[in-house]
Amino acid sequence: MDKAITTAIFIVISLIMALALFNIAYPAIIQGGDAIASMTARSEDRMKSQFTIIHAVGELDHSGWWQDTNGNGRFDVFIWAKNTGSMRISALDQIDLFFGPEGNFTRIPHESEANGSFPNWSWTVENGADWTPTATLRITVHYGLPLSSGRYYTKVTIPNGISDSYFLSM
Repeated sequence: MDKAITTAIFIVISLIMALALFNIAYPAIIQGGDAIASMTARSEDRMKSQFTIIHAVGELDHSGWWQDTNGNGRFDVFIWAKNTGSMRISALDQIDLFFGPEGNFTRIPHESEANGSFPNWSWTVENGADWTPTATLRITVHYGLPLSSGRYYTKVTIPNGISDSYFLSM
């Protein structure tokens, strides 16, 4: 009789332990699966959203004199970027733009963040309403005074972390 009671107690304890282990392990497994699914979705988003800076130029002529090509009275640098991915890139005001002389560049705020101070930047999609695949985005960096001639670095990073950089000489 003692063996039957001991065996029954061990069976009950084993079931309680198995249930406790399941309650601990199951949420961790589900959470791990959710993390993998989220990481896969972000990777897919990053692979589908690609762009390339195709050209950049400042309003200086070949001799280094300022030429106000768009007539706004400010010195501007124009950066063109092509959407080479397979999805629309949105939240363009959230782009991070780094620009400046090689080795001395800084983050340039969007005009909505700059409170009227220079430099700042704005954007225009040149061949569409949205920055869809094959569309070109023109980023205009506004300065109050002309920049000196030299080699300049620009880096554009879209909200999901994809970036491209470009060197230009003025």
